[in-house]
Amino acid sequence: MELFGGSSVLGGVLARVWSAAVRGIDGHAVAVETDLANGIPCYATVGLPDSAVRESRERVVAAVRNSGFEFPSRRITVNLAPAELRKSGTQFDLPVALGVLAASGQVQAGERLGRLAFLGELALDGSVKPVQGVLPMADAARRRGLAGVVVAPENAAEAAAT
Repeated sequence: MELFGGSSVLGGVLARVWSAAVRGIDGHAVAVETDLANGIPCYATVGLPDSAVRESRERVVAAVRNSGFEFPSRRITVNLAPAELRKSGTQFDLPVALGVLAASGQVQAGERLGRLAFLGELALDGSVKPVQGVLPMADAARRRGLAGVVVAPENAAEAAAT
């Protein structure tokens, strides 16, 4: 997770958390960039998200609140990069939540977290649920030079196989 210098020129705050996606049988590293800005509160996800990724907003908001954190009442933009790669699945819940918490200053964006990829669906209580396709996504994280992946316990054996 990276926090880019705190505030931007327009008063926003940007955080980057690594994740991954699967296209066909290949995994691809995905940067989940979260920007919090002043303005009318809204939440937008860009970067070719499918319906499961767009629906993550409701899971992320509930999981953040039910985990004892405050969901920021700000203008939130989540960019899934690279933009030309279609993103599907629920594995982006966890990195989006971490990006929101880092950008809002509720969790520390340490160097160690920036060396990991996060793959997990969030339950409404904030617990991390398993996702499909962890093996190629963990391989993509390894090829990207990341030190490891954080997954649900049910996905640990698959992630360790890379």
